[in-house]
Amino acid sequence: MSRTSPRADTEYLRQRHTVAVRILVVEDEPKMQSLLTEVLSDAGYVVETADDGAAAVSIARAARFDAIVLDVMLPAIDGFEVLELLRRRDDWTPVLMLTARDAVGDRVAGLDGGADDCLVKPFAFSELLSRLRVLLRHGAPSVARALACGPLTLDPGTRAVTFGDDVIDLSAREFDLLHHLLRNANQVLTRAVIIERVWDHNYDGFSNIVDVNVRNLREKIDRRFGVGLIRTVRGVGYQLVCPPR
Repeated sequence: MSRTSPRADTEYLRQRHTVAVRILVVEDEPKMQSLLTEVLSDAGYVVETADDGAAAVSIARAARFDAIVLDVMLPAIDGFEVLELLRRRDDWTPVLMLTARDAVGDRVAGLDGGADDCLVKPFAFSELLSRLRVLLRHGAPSVARALACGPLTLDPGTRAVTFGDDVIDLSAREFDLLHHLLRNANQVLTRAVIIERVWDHNYDGFSNIVDVNVRNLREKIDRRFGVGLIRTVRGVGYQLVCPPR
């Protein structure tokens, strides 16, 4: 793999980055991760890394990135599943997938799964930088749409939650939980599914975390406004009951 990082690219990026541009690199091979980090850092990006898919999902949930460089071949959770988990949570950060497999089917699977671009190893680093610049120019697509359940509205883009004209102040985790309930309105969701989708695969915190956050949502929505949107299904989980539109 040739390493070419033209000075013109570096100067262009440094002049352009008046605000730090954050890139998440998900690569389990230490040498390749180190090279990617060095090249992207030299180009003026702020780089954070993850060694496996579960860590990538957790890091992407905790911080905002301008783009993600995602290897397909990862331990435990591969790049395709990482991408699916991100998109399922309405995380539309531009993703450049890296694959050592040159089969057309793998590239198609990545693009159909929500990747913005695919790059086959081995590649020139100048091409990687060029493709990243294209993704960053386009930015994340405007796919996030407001969700509603009667007078309750949640906007994923602005992270605003309202009930009629009243603003509801939620913690980051309460927001994510309500978002997931709204996306699956009228469906019964088990605690295990909620933890997998709202927290992550490696969550090992206290077992009643879902119940605690549901109780908080009820205090801030159901009890405050005298409604009963969040229903407990005994022995199973929870359901957000919305009236038909």
